[in-house]
Amino acid sequence: MNDYIYSKAMQLKEKYKTNDPFDLLEALNATVVYSQKYGRDGLKGFCTRINRFWYVMINDRLPAPEKKVTAGHEAGHIVIHPEILKCGAFQDADIYNAKGREEREANLFAADYILDDDEVYDLTHSCGADFFSVAKSLYVPEPFLAFKLYSMVSRGYSMRMPVELESRFLGRR
Repeated sequence: MNDYIYSKAMQLKEKYKTNDPFDLLEALNATVVYSQKYGRDGLKGFCTRINRFWYVMINDRLPAPEKKVTAGHEAGHIVIHPEILKCGAFQDADIYNAKGREEREANLFAADYILDDDEVYDLTHSCGADFFSVAKSLYVPEPFLAFKLYSMVSRGYSMRMPVELESRFLGRR
C-alpha cells in the first residue's frame, strides 16, 4: 500500500504542479472552511463527503505548519479513502497517532505530497544536521517528518528513524 500511496502523491503533484495541499484540495473541488470552535489542542480537522461534494474543516487556531499538515492529511483521506468518507467524516484530533490504518495512510500521503525526497535526503545527510534541525528547515512538525522518513525507508532509502510513528505530538494534552 505504501508504494500506491507514494505513486498517487507523485501523480497528483505532477498533474497539478504543486506540493501545496491547499492547492490540491482546491483542485479536488473540496470546500475548505476554517473554524475557531476548537482549541489549539482540540480537533485539528475533518473531512467528509456530502452529496458528491468534499468538505474539509481545519482548526484556525493551529500554527501555519500544522494547518498545512492537516490539509495534506485530509487530502490524503479524500484521495486514498473516498469510499469510507461516504459513510461519515474522519475527525482528526490526533493526526500523528498512527495506530489506525487510515490515519497512517493519510499521514504517509501528506508527507509524500508535501515533502520532496531529494530535499529531505540532502538535509538529513548534510554535516551537523539532526532530525530536529531538518524538521525546522522544512517548516514541519517533527512527527510529520518521521512519516516521510518511514516512507523513504520503505522505498529503499538509507535513513535514520529518530522517533516512532506512534507519536502523539498533536494529541490532546
